[in-house]
Amino acid sequence: MGNQILLRHASELTSLHDAATFITKLPKREHDAPQWQAAIEALMLVAERGGPTMMARTGVMRALNRHYVPEFNPKGKEPHWRRRKFKRGQ
Repeated sequence: MGNQILLRHASELTSLHDAATFITKLPKREHDAPQWQAAIEALMLVAERGGPTMMARTGVMRALNRHYVPEFNPKGKEPHWRRRKFKRGQ
């Protein structure tokens, strides 16, 4: 899985060129979203200045998942407020 980015429609982005092509084919309204603009800037930094590729990957992943809102799970890990019981002699 490495540096690949899997898309919903069973394709993947495996290179900076693939990511740039994907972004340029987006509708204008989506292309102008702040998350996509940040992803474009990160891609340009990596391509032009040799920055870390993980920065571009992170920008694209954040833009792809910008509408995802994690659900709050109130039954998650709940703290217990009892006193700890220690073994004798400790």
